[in-house]
Amino acid sequence: IQLQASGGGLVQAGGSLRLSCAASGGTYSGYDMGWFRQAPGKEREFVAATRWRRSGTYYSDSVKGRFTISRDNAKNTVYLQMNSLKPEDTAVYYCAAATGLITSSIGNINSYNYWGQGTLVTVSS
Repeated sequence: IQLQASGGGLVQAGGSLRLSCAASGGTYSGYDMGWFRQAPGKEREFVAATRWRRSGTYYSDSVKGRFTISRDNAKNTVYLQMNSLKPEDTAVYYCAAATGLITSSIGNINSYNYWGQGTLVTVSS
């Protein structure tokens, strides 16, 4: 499958953005979906994930309570609603897909098989 992330932009601190990740070239049914981000000069890090077979969502501590991941299987799209944005949330955000994730590997970048191209989120102070 191919993943296309969109929705990034420039926002002031305290504002909100919603990122979207659309799958093409097939359906993403059966895939666990995740969002990662990479700030300048830093490694790519886990942000959030949602499972296909089981209910439940997962978040990094840095975004818990502010970000919400959701998916619309009919539209082959996963979303990341980002509220109360902070300057430290500035990064390129990537969506990713994986099959058969075990819980302990949800946040492991190497567990994901497919990646979108990234969308830039800039939060000004």
